[in-house]
Amino acid sequence: MNELIIELSEISPRDFFGEQNSHIELLKRYFPKLKIVARGNKLRIYGDEEMLEEFDKRFNMLIDHYGKFNRLDENAIERVLTSQSKEEYDTSNESGEVLVHGVSGRMIKAQTANQRRLVELMRKNDMVFAIGPAGTGKTYTGVALAVKALKEKQVKRIILTRPAVEAGENLGFLPGDLKEKLDPYMQPLYDALRDMIPHEKLESYIEKGVIQIAPLAFMRGRTLDHAFVILDEAQNTTHAQMKMFLTRMGKSAKFMVTGDPGQIDLPKRVISGLKEAILVLQDVDGVGIIHLDDKDVIRHKLVKKIIAAYKRIENAE
Repeated sequence: MNELIIELSEISPRDFFGEQNSHIELLKRYFPKLKIVARGNKLRIYGDEEMLEEFDKRFNMLIDHYGKFNRLDENAIERVLTSQSKEEYDTSNESGEVLVHGVSGRMIKAQTANQRRLVELMRKNDMVFAIGPAGTGKTYTGVALAVKALKEKQVKRIILTRPAVEAGENLGFLPGDLKEKLDPYMQPLYDALRDMIPHEKLESYIEKGVIQIAPLAFMRGRTLDHAFVILDEAQNTTHAQMKMFLTRMGKSAKFMVTGDPGQIDLPKRVISGLKEAILVLQDVDGVGIIHLDDKDVIRHKLVKKIIAAYKRIENAE
């Protein structure tokens, strides 16, 4: 039986191997034919020579990833182990930068390869579509980019909007003024902003109109200049709503459209404006499109399993 010995230097074994060697257990699941033993800062791996070479290659990819981002978690390990090449899980150093120093000094970065590609696309294009399932960080990364642009004075305001499909007619029966009625529906956008901007400053920005959160219908007739505009949950727009939104774009504006085509709440036989826009605009210069997938899920690890389980059912229908 062949043996491979790997010694970690300048890396904390606890950080790299995980609590109670949880990362090693994950490696064992991906390499079931190898015997992997971790002691101190050394790994001893026994098995077939070809399999040891593959393990060595993947382990070096993990070391590169850790060296770049100073962290390693189960999501990162899975992305590295299932990628065909370095390009699939990695991007330039620039796109791995801290986007925003959030509340309490929290460093907010793009955490996955596709999220970093989203950052790069937004840098190169004035309009970007980010498509993917729940938990892939589309909206959160978008809001971070918007806050970054505002702080760096690239834009004068941030506008966040959603089509109020689920709320529908029921808005009329909710108590309170319009803001109170829409607040629960817009909550994910507020949550992201609260992570990135201190409470008093955020309230001031909203009061002064520097940050605006409104349903999509309120965009009609406006020209959005010097603004970073995010249309969230765009899969629930109709043809007319999407066209109306995209044509609001004014000078020095950045537009980002996020959505999950797998979670459409429109009535049957109504075509999703998001699906149509991706087809219509895929070859338009200046428009970037990125598809995130379950490798980008950064919520609880169960979310990834739930998405995969539903995908199996939907593909079987």
